[in-house]
Amino acid sequence: MTDNLTNEMNTAMDKTREQMSDATQDAKQKVEELGRHAESRVDAAREPTASKLEGAASTLRQKADNLPGGPRVRDAAYSAANKLTDAANYVRTHNVRDTAADVDRTVRRYPAQSMLAALCVGFLAGRLIRRA
Repeated sequence: MTDNLTNEMNTAMDKTREQMSDATQDAKQKVEELGRHAESRVDAAREPTASKLEGAASTLRQKADNLPGGPRVRDAAYSAANKLTDAANYVRTHNVRDTAADVDRTVRRYPAQSMLAALCVGFLAGRLIRRA
């Protein structure tokens, strides 16, 4: 009788382990699928985003000479326009994985500055959400 009970318990435990393993595999596949879907959506938005950045840079360059504040403001506007153009080129030439790798390298190289930047972004996002 004890052997019979032990066998039934072992069978039940094996069945439970198998079900948990199957559920874990299913969850893992769903997460991977969601990741691929999100990645493809972000990649699809790269070109429109780059175009908008270039448009902003172009507008800034057109208006830079007429901004009040003299040469310093004009030079700052041109510099900002150049940065926007650089950002557009980066967005156009780097996919999600490239960008994630660049962020990872930057965070590892500048951990304190990265934490500060993350705190600032979180603070600003919280304020925006609270206002909405």
